[in-house]
Amino acid sequence: MTRGARERRSRYSVTLVWVHGDERTPAIEAVFDRVAERGAVVPSLWYLEVANSLTVAVRHARLSPAERADALADLAQRDIAVDDETEQHAWKATTQRADLHGLSVSDAAYLELAQRKRRPIVTLDKALIRAALAAGVEVLS
Repeated sequence: MTRGARERRSRYSVTLVWVHGDERTPAIEAVFDRVAERGAVVPSLWYLEVANSLTVAVRHARLSPAERADALADLAQRDIAVDDETEQHAWKATTQRADLHGLSVSDAAYLELAQRKRRPIVTLDKALIRAALAAGVEVLS
């Protein structure tokens, strides 16, 4: 894997690394096995982030439109629930976490959700890992 590919990978969500088979690892497979067994909860922005990232991958010829459609169809079959309270926390708890940990508001939404639901967070983002650990949230990465 080239340095550029490793850097891209470090910014990806676990979902996107799983989609890109050339970046999938046994650890990523284990996370998706855990999701299959226990389910997952994501903020509503997760759908937009995944769709956008896969669309960028199509534009850069990393995925074909058919591969994107297959990945989205597969993800739709997973036990991934959308948190219906993300918006209620966006302007207070989420922005507070963003400020406290130097995160984007999008990343802070994942941290806020993990803390509120008392669930582990799944990420490859180094800043989000540091923030989650500092906040006492279990990290699966």
